[in-house]
Amino acid sequence: MNDLRPILLVEDNPKDVELTLEAFSEHNLANKVVVVRDGVEALEFLLYEGQFKSRKRGNPAVLFLDIKMPRMNGIELLHIIRKDPVLKLLPVVMLTSSREESDLVKSYESGANAFVVKPVDFDHFMDVVKQIGVFWALINELPPEK
Repeated sequence: MNDLRPILLVEDNPKDVELTLEAFSEHNLANKVVVVRDGVEALEFLLYEGQFKSRKRGNPAVLFLDIKMPRMNGIELLHIIRKDPVLKLLPVVMLTSSREESDLVKSYESGANAFVVKPVDFDHFMDVVKQIGVFWALINELPPEK
C-alpha cells in the first residue's frame, strides 16, 4: 500500500476539508491525502518547493481543486499545471461550491478532467466525495510518470 500515490486536496474551507477527509476515511481509501489551502501551496507541493522540498517524488493520483481561494485560485493553478510538461497529465477534478456556468466552462477550457459541485446536503456530500475519491484514486488508470 505504500506505493499508492497521494491525493492532493486544495481547499481553503476547513469544514469542507474535514468532510472530505471523513468521506475518504469512511470508504477506507488507503491513499494518503495531502491538504493545502490555496493554489500557491499546491504549486509548492507539486514542484517540491518550500515545506514540500523533501517530499517523495511523483505526482499525486489526483488533484481535487477548489476554484475560489486566496492568493491563487483554482483556474490559475490549472493553467500552470497544464503548461508544465511533468504535470500536464495530472488528473484534476474541480471540487467546488460554484454553480456558475462561467466557472464550469473556464474549468474545462483550462483542462479540468471533471467538474463536481459540492452538494449542500451532508449525506449527499459524503456520497459524492466517496465516489469521486474511489474512481480517481483507485479505478482510474494513470499514465506512467516521466
